[in-house]
Amino acid sequence: MRCSDGHFYVVKFRNNPQHLRVLANEMLATRLAEKVGLHVPITEVVEVDEWLIKNTPELNIQLAHNTIPCQAGLQFGARYVVDPLAGQVFDYLPMELLHRVRNVPEFAGMLVVDKWTGNANGRQAAFWRKGREKLYTASFIDQGYCFNAGEWTFPDYPLRGVYARNEVYEGVMGWESFEPWLSLVEKMDQQMIWEVAGGIPPEWYDGEWDQLEALVLKLIERRELVRGLIEIFRVSMRRPFPKWREN
Repeated sequence: MRCSDGHFYVVKFRNNPQHLRVLANEMLATRLAEKVGLHVPITEVVEVDEWLIKNTPELNIQLAHNTIPCQAGLQFGARYVVDPLAGQVFDYLPMELLHRVRNVPEFAGMLVVDKWTGNANGRQAAFWRKGREKLYTASFIDQGYCFNAGEWTFPDYPLRGVYARNEVYEGVMGWESFEPWLSLVEKMDQQMIWEVAGGIPPEWYDGEWDQLEALVLKLIERRELVRGLIEIFRVSMRRPFPKWREN
């Protein structure tokens, strides 16, 4: 959708078939990833009124057996990583072109955030470039299943929250490859986390502040677990870091 600020956004509606809370998850996890310096979309609260929905046939949700209109009100918006008129975006890039991605090391940084936030989905990335640029940039999108989607729990499994291809992790040689992101998460100021959570519209979690409060407290507690969760992934059957050096 093109919004009043002139930018294009991917908009998730409150009555999406995944869960209402995925809107809160998107904003919380994306903005936390932004705080540690990772390439993620700019996020905004997008207001969509009833008139626009009634007069736009495309604003509907197609379910298995029926179609329902999108719900009016405050929705989650992730700004397009590059203006559609100014560049190209791909949701898949052949691994043969990985050398043309300028920020491959950030996949290790996003792994830090995904393990911290308990992403229950595979890691998604969009690869984009402007105009005639030769190099692509990877932006990390779709954080809706962080915190185990609508459950707001943390069932930590080794292969959750990781990118499908090991090639993006080939440059990982030790704990230094996760810096500065790992240290920034481990030392993140508690007040900053509370402020990010406080910016989430109450409509996105049914006004259950006690539930959001419990989630934030768990996030603060989990900062010291991230290193161990990465280690469990490292020694898993996937063997994602072939160049790892113990020292």
